[in-house]
Amino acid sequence: MGISRTVIISCAGMGNRLGLGTTKALLEVEGEPLIIRHLKMLQDEQDIRIVVGYQAEKVIDVVRQYREDVLFVFNHQYRETGTGASVAAASKHANDYILSLDGDLLIHPEDMEKALACSHEFASGDIPGTDDPWLLQTYEEGGTEYVSGFSRTEGYYEWNGITQMESEKMLHGKGHVFQLIEPWLPVPFLKLRTREIDTVNDYERAVEWVRNGFS
Repeated sequence: MGISRTVIISCAGMGNRLGLGTTKALLEVEGEPLIIRHLKMLQDEQDIRIVVGYQAEKVIDVVRQYREDVLFVFNHQYRETGTGASVAAASKHANDYILSLDGDLLIHPEDMEKALACSHEFASGDIPGTDDPWLLQTYEEGGTEYVSGFSRTEGYYEWNGITQMESEKMLHGKGHVFQLIEPWLPVPFLKLRTREIDTVNDYERAVEWVRNGFS
């Protein structure tokens, strides 16, 4: 038996910096929308909640063609709020833990398995690879690496938006997801290979990554 977990995928944003006129969750990489790539790797998870806002009907339609039992949560203030507000809205009546993912991510399939196998809290990052990263500040203690803070200028890893926390800690917030977990730091660090898509450069790098077999 795995842990009691709710998976929340934030797909409400407009993706303005990308400039393609679509919510990033519906961006196709090698012919497959990002949100469907997520759902294929989450097929054994029972409680999946997708937060929608911009182009909500399109996201709902694409997801329902693939999986019927997903719960949709609306963030009607998606223009004024960040992913933290989306996660907080979807956290009500969740299971013991929340695994939070962004809809604009590609995650290495092996590393998604690693995240799903994790039974404790964590915040995740990877080697910096986007045009405008938030960085994780980490330290080691007793053979475990911990996240101690977030910074624009200092840190070896780039925050990739993936975290697993006790659900009661994620109920309130409006900014970024990392601002929800900041009061609870330090938490264990989990390195997950990802590609986040904020700009056209990010998108081109992500497509190349998949074409090269995630290497």
